[in-house]
Amino acid sequence: MLPSAASRSKKSWAKVIEMANTIKVKLVKGLIGTRQDHRATVRGLGLRRVNSVSELEDTPSVRGMINKVSYLVKVVS
Repeated sequence: MLPSAASRSKKSWAKVIEMANTIKVKLVKGLIGTRQDHRATVRGLGLRRVNSVSELEDTPSVRGMINKVSYLVKVVS
């Protein structure tokens, strides 16, 4: 049995809402010569190498981490 149009639209809206609650972060500078706590913050964001991208939840703690190392990372979308 095929799902109704109403249930399909609910699922698509759920995906849009889910996508709106995430942030993609990209590491644009290397970590050599940076402070140790900044390196730990970058690792906490899930970034390892230059040009690596991580998709994270949009929470105040994640935004604070991004703000702390803003000279190393770029918010992609």
